[in-house]
Amino acid sequence: MHAVNRRHFLFSSVALPTVLRASAGAQTSPNNSVRVAVVGFNGRGKAHIDAYLKMPNVEIAALCDVDATVLERGCQTVEKAGKKRPVTYSDFRKLLEDKSIDAVSIATPNFHHTLQTIWACQAGKDVLVEKPCSYNMFEAQQIIAAARKYDRIVQDGTGATASHHEARERIKDGVIGDVYMARGLCFKWRDTIGRTPEEPVPAGVDYDLWTGPAPARPFTRNRFHYNWHWQWAYGNGDLGNQGAHQLHAARRVMGVRYPTKISSMGGHFMFDDDQETPNTQTATFEFEDGGAKKMLVFDVRHWISNNEAGIGDRSDAQAGGAAGRPETVGNIWYGSKGYLATGRTGWKTFMGQGQEAGPVSQAGAGVGGFVNFIDVVRSRKREDQLAEIEEGAISTTLIHLANISYRTGRTLYFDPVSYTCKGDAEATAMFARTETREPFVVPQISNGRTD
Repeated sequence: MHAVNRRHFLFSSVALPTVLRASAGAQTSPNNSVRVAVVGFNGRGKAHIDAYLKMPNVEIAALCDVDATVLERGCQTVEKAGKKRPVTYSDFRKLLEDKSIDAVSIATPNFHHTLQTIWACQAGKDVLVEKPCSYNMFEAQQIIAAARKYDRIVQDGTGATASHHEARERIKDGVIGDVYMARGLCFKWRDTIGRTPEEPVPAGVDYDLWTGPAPARPFTRNRFHYNWHWQWAYGNGDLGNQGAHQLHAARRVMGVRYPTKISSMGGHFMFDDDQETPNTQTATFEFEDGGAKKMLVFDVRHWISNNEAGIGDRSDAQAGGAAGRPETVGNIWYGSKGYLATGRTGWKTFMGQGQEAGPVSQAGAGVGGFVNFIDVVRSRKREDQLAEIEEGAISTTLIHLANISYRTGRTLYFDPVSYTCKGDAEATAMFARTETREPFVVPQISNGRTD
């Protein structure tokens, strides 16, 4: 679908020689300590730092952020834990020149995820990259291709837990019969972001590096920390923010891959502000699974809403959201014998027409994604990953196809073999950025097909 651009190919091969010529098989240090660099930690990245600080034989060797104030806060967190002050970088490419770093843990904005992962793979590093692992459909293909070409351990931060994996196995075993439908719920109370004027870039911020692969725009507070989620140039709305976790769980547990029919509608209701993405959205996906159709329905709601299947009620740990606001965030799978629902307290089943209590989860939280990532960095057993990058990347395509359906206002018919929307050139053209910015261009590594 995408013709290979020679400049982009050359950039992916030789533009950063000291980075890209690093060993293709970085090993942990002789004492079995894994040296990790955490990249971006004004928000989710704080959890990355906290997780690695608690692990034996894991050293936070470097921190990287484009905001000097954020960078210093990260260093102070590490030092307060009694650890050595890490080396600091504002430019991710400079960090990758350090051959002693085994792995990078990326929690930068969505639109950096794929390019930074590719660069890290080329530099011989293993990667844990936050969700969604790609900003668009094209990137979803390239991030898989990079992990395979450079033979790296790459894990997607979808939040997949032992409980979800247990639910998947029990559903495969028939605990609720033949599953025909899944739902994802993302009911999070989010207030207006208001309007913010253009202003000078704050001191200590490298705004050019922050902008990276995105088109250059004047600085505003609503295009920066966190609120970038709600701007199309940078984020994917709440479907691709919180919803990335539940979309991945819904698809993965149901045991399907790419949808063939996608329809999404919604809007930006109640508020007059700078937000471009919808704050209320419903997306419906149809899958052809061995000749049998299955459905996935995903709902995003931003304000007052109900609980469902016990998710978000007072007995569920998710009941208290930000500032104590109620949230209903989880999944439901429907089968011929009953349904299975999961929030943060694990899963439970409701059986028969009487919806009587059935089997419940036994796995608990289990090993978290950060521990699992480090375990697999050491073992090199990709099959042991909770969220291997190919599965994460497939799940991101649901986000992107739903948003393209929403933005075009029509149903899409996706062909996973040709990796196009059948009969819809406009929708297919939205698979990749039309405006790119050198040298922050995602290289083409795969042919854009799934075969």
